[in-house]
Amino acid sequence: MSTDAERPSPRSISDVFLAFTSLALHGFGGVLPWAQRTLVEQRRWLSREEFTELLAFGQLLPGPNIINLGIIVGHRYFGWRGSVAAVTGLVLCPAILVVAAGMVYSQLVAIPAVQKALSGMAAVAAGLLIATALKLGWAQRKRWPWLIFGLAGFVCLGLLRWPLLQVLVLIVPVAVLLAWWKEGPTQ
Repeated sequence: MSTDAERPSPRSISDVFLAFTSLALHGFGGVLPWAQRTLVEQRRWLSREEFTELLAFGQLLPGPNIINLGIIVGHRYFGWRGSVAAVTGLVLCPAILVVAAGMVYSQLVAIPAVQKALSGMAAVAAGLLIATALKLGWAQRKRWPWLIFGLAGFVCLGLLRWPLLQVLVLIVPVAVLLAWWKEGPTQ
């Protein structure tokens, strides 16, 4: 496993902007799989464990998870300017594309072939999300007992259809207290 000193880092703020723009433009239907691939596997700015931890932290904050992740990663390397670059990279080009796509979609929505194509894209997006979840789960294999909390969250949200806030209030405090008790406070 490489240390922080051995791991590559972005060369400039524009490098952060371009990386997040690239992953945003690849991520039709969801950016998370591309974020993991870009930040961990291609650019190696983060280890799998770091990515998982930062994503988990970003999920606890208000707002979109990927935006929170971009803010954290950008700030890690270039402070507030890196955060702005990451968020701008994630939002600017996709916003322009969404407005243009919305204009085209409003003209083509009634065509059955377009409706079928959108159904196919939804299946692809679901597959990408499942693949990313498996990779992130594998990265946590040394901490496998803690995955029970992820499974509990899946059951409560996905199967029982409980509200997110209720699930967070029930599961997160228990997980945090058990982790603190078992692993102790970090230095």
